[in-house]
Amino acid sequence: QVQLVESGGGLVQAGGSLRLTCAASGSSGSVLRINAIDWYRQAPGGQRELVAATGTGGGAYYADSVKGRFTMSRDNAKNTMYLQMNSLQPEDTAVYYCNARGIIYLSDFGTNFDSWGQGTQVTVSS
Repeated sequence: QVQLVESGGGLVQAGGSLRLTCAASGSSGSVLRINAIDWYRQAPGGQRELVAATGTGGGAYYADSVKGRFTMSRDNAKNTMYLQMNSLQPEDTAVYYCNARGIIYLSDFGTNFDSWGQGTQVTVSS
């Protein structure tokens, strides 16, 4: 089983920045291969929407509403993913979730995983 723990949310004024962190971990002795990472958000009363995603060929997809302001990155050695959010606006207020998919290896046996973080609240004041 792979757990994703998110952090980095908070309250920020419009125009400010936050960096969300999504740390993946497996059982003791396991090795993770993370193949794809997505970031979603869900505003109050709204549906969960895709904000950023790992694209094919190593590229990245960003929703039009965040393009040029949000950037995904990852530290493979730490199994940690980041979402840098700049020029935040009140409409970015939402709970943000990370989703990671890949393979967890334990004793040379690999199993696919598809895990979600617990969500982190981002609130942008005007």
